[in-house]
Amino acid sequence: MNPNILNEKLNQIFGYKDFLPGQLEIIQHIMLGSDILAVMPTGAGKSLCFQLPAILHKGQTIVVSPLVALMEDQTAVLRDVGINVGVIHSGMQRDQNIQEWKRFSAGESKILYLSPERLMQERMLAYIKKLQIDMFVIDEAHCITKWGAGFRPDYEALSRLKELFPDAIIAAFTATADKATRADIVEKLSGGNSQIIVRGFDRPNLFLSVNQKHDTKINLLSYLKSRKKQCGIVYCLSRKETDETTAYLIQHGFNALAYHAGKPADYRKEAQERFMAVDDLVMVATIAFGMGIDKANIRYVVHTSLPGSIESFYQEIGRSGRDGNPSDTIMFYGLSDIVKRQKMIFDGEGDEKFKLFEYKRLEALIGYCETTNCRRKALLAYFDEEIDHCGNCDNCLNPPTVEDYTLQANMLISTIQQTGQYFGTNHIVDIVRGAETAKIRSKKHQLLQCYGLGKKYPKSLFQSLLRQLIASGFLRVNLAKYGAVQLTQDAEYIQNGQKLFHARIVSKNSDHISKATIVEDADIPDNDLDLLQILKKLRLKISRDKNVPAFVVFTDQSLREMAASRPQTEKEFEKIKGVGQKKLKQYFLPFTDVIREYLDNKL
Repeated sequence: MNPNILNEKLNQIFGYKDFLPGQLEIIQHIMLGSDILAVMPTGAGKSLCFQLPAILHKGQTIVVSPLVALMEDQTAVLRDVGINVGVIHSGMQRDQNIQEWKRFSAGESKILYLSPERLMQERMLAYIKKLQIDMFVIDEAHCITKWGAGFRPDYEALSRLKELFPDAIIAAFTATADKATRADIVEKLSGGNSQIIVRGFDRPNLFLSVNQKHDTKINLLSYLKSRKKQCGIVYCLSRKETDETTAYLIQHGFNALAYHAGKPADYRKEAQERFMAVDDLVMVATIAFGMGIDKANIRYVVHTSLPGSIESFYQEIGRSGRDGNPSDTIMFYGLSDIVKRQKMIFDGEGDEKFKLFEYKRLEALIGYCETTNCRRKALLAYFDEEIDHCGNCDNCLNPPTVEDYTLQANMLISTIQQTGQYFGTNHIVDIVRGAETAKIRSKKHQLLQCYGLGKKYPKSLFQSLLRQLIASGFLRVNLAKYGAVQLTQDAEYIQNGQKLFHARIVSKNSDHISKATIVEDADIPDNDLDLLQILKKLRLKISRDKNVPAFVVFTDQSLREMAASRPQTEKEFEKIKGVGQKKLKQYFLPFTDVIREYLDNKL
C-alpha cells in the first residue's frame, strides 16, 4: 500500500502525524502478506504495527496476548479511536464472552483479542476456520520459546497455526529476543520462513547503574528521596521482601503499593489501575507485575536483587521512560544473588541443555554487573548490537578505578583449595579474614596456612573479589554440593603467576552513583503547568466515567501540547498529537471548554 495512504490513515484514525522509526517498514511487510517477527524496543510503538494493518485488511485479525491487562488496555485504546474490537478472557462473565464472539463471528468487530489457551481449543479453532482470518498476531512472542525470557507452555501450541491456517499472515512481536530466541520463534511459527525485522535494542534515555548490595533498604530510601514526586517500580525477588519493602517505604512517607501473585485478583486489578492513574506511586513488586504496562512516565526501575537473565532484566528496565524522557535504572547486586539465581536454575524444570542455556544467560547478566566498561555496550553486545561508549551509565560518568588484586585473589583461591572445595562463600571469606566462628573451630580451619592471610582487608573487598572471580570464570559455584565455591582450570593461571587479576576498587563512597531524572513537568512554564494540572483532572474524570486507564483518553504528551498551544478551534485541536477523527468528536468540547475557562479567569 502507498506510504502516503498509510500516513493518511494513521493521522485519521490515531491522530499521529508521522510513523515512528521502523513502523512503516513493518506495516508494509504485513500489508504485502509476509509472515514477520518484529523485535522492537519498548516504547517503539509495536502495537500500532499490527493494529493499523488489521483495520485496513479486508478480513479479520486475531491477536494472541498473554495477559488480561494487556488485552484490556489495547482494546480500550482501539475503541476510544472508534474501532470495533472484541476481547474474550477469563476475567469476563460467560455471557459477555459469548456476546463478544457473536459480534466477531458476524463481522461486526474486525479484531479479536484472545489468550493462547482459549484460541487453541479444538472447538474454538473449528469455529474460526469458518471465518476469513487474514492475520494472527502473536504479541509478546518470546513466550513461545523455552529460550525466551517469559516462556509459557500454552504458547507452544501456537506452532500449529500455520498448518491450520496456511493462508493467514503470522505476525509476531516482542521487545526482547536474542539470536537463538529469534530463530526458535520463527521456526515454531512459520517453519523458519518469517521475515525477521530487528529495530534495535538501545534505549538511550535510560541511565544504567549497578550498586553493591549492602543495607539495601537504607540505600533504596536514599535513592528514592529525590524522586518522591515521580512514579517508579521496585522489583524484589520474593513476596516476603516485596511486602516488607513496601511497609518500609510507607513508614518513611512514600506512596507505595505491594504487588505479587500472592495477592487476591481484585487487589491486583485495583493496584494496577491505581498505578496507571497516579503520578507519584512506587509499585513494589515481584516479576508478576509489568508485562503489558503501558504507562509512559515511569521515571525509574529499581532491582533490589539480580534478575533471572539479561533478557528479563532488559524487559523489566524497558518499562521505564516509555515517553522518551530521561529515566533511571539501578540494580542492587551482591554475591548471594549469584548463588540464589544459580540455585533457582538448578532446582527448576527443564533438561540439561535448557539449564545450561539459562546459566549462560545468567552469566551474561553477571558480566553486565561486573563490567568496568560502558554498561550499555555490555548490555547491547548480548543482543549482537555494537555501540560506542554511551555517556549515560555509571561507568561512563564515573569510570571505576581498576587495580591489581592478584595477591588477594590468590588468598581466596588458596583457601578454597586448602578446604577441599567443599564450602560456600561466607565461610571462605571468614577463613581468609581470620574470623573466630564455631564452624571454623569445628573444622579446625584456624590451623590452615591460609587462615587470617587477609585480616587487614575489609570483608566487602573479598565479597566483591569473589563475585568478580566467578564472573570472570576463575571460580564456579557447585550447586550439587550445596553452593560450594570451586576452582576452574583457569584459576591455575592466577596461582602460578601466568595471569594477573585486575578488579574494580571496592569503596562504599562509590555507591549511589545515579543520575537524577527529570521531575515530571518541571520544564514547563508555571502558566502552562497550572493549565496542565486542570487538563489532567479532566482526563482523570473522563477515564473514570468510561472505566478506562487515563492514557487511553490522552497521553501526558498530548496534554502538555494542549497546555502549551491552548487550542480553541477544531483545526487547532486536530493538530495535537493523538487527536484523530473520533477523539476530535469526543473530546474537542470538554477540553477546549476548560482551556477557555482557564484563559477567561486569567484576564
